[in-house]
Amino acid sequence: MLQMLVLIAFQVLMLNHIHFLGYATPLVYVAFLLYFPLNANRIGTLLWSFVIGIILDAFSNTPGLTAASMVFTGFVQPNLLHAMAPKDAVEDMVPTYRSMGKWNHVRYIMLIALIQEVCYFLLECFSFYNYRDLLLTFVGSYALTIVIVLTLESFRGRKT
Repeated sequence: MLQMLVLIAFQVLMLNHIHFLGYATPLVYVAFLLYFPLNANRIGTLLWSFVIGIILDAFSNTPGLTAASMVFTGFVQPNLLHAMAPKDAVEDMVPTYRSMGKWNHVRYIMLIALIQEVCYFLLECFSFYNYRDLLLTFVGSYALTIVIVLTLESFRGRKT
């Protein structure tokens, strides 16, 4: 719960105001979905994704955009985690560098962020008219998101 509040505050107070070169805005709140254990309730995951998304929508003035992209990512997350978890993983495994292996965990983070960012920016743009701007925004935001989430995950990994 504390991690969720910190991620929301960090996104709303700091990261929503970053527009690197006029395009890239990191969407770090997707890191919340990385904390769900392997046996997490699917309905609970979708509900929490919606709650996080709607709270961020309220503070970011993006009605329904974040909620929709988070719910879609929350829908895909359990399948991705099951596919990338080690075969001998315990039922209540929480995805970390130690439990999944370093490269498997990095791949998991990158895929979750990719799904969320693609959904978010396609819903935001809703056309391919300015495809260059869409591509620049997506690539820049994705790169910044990955760097920040991996940095946060490295701090999280040290604590445990």
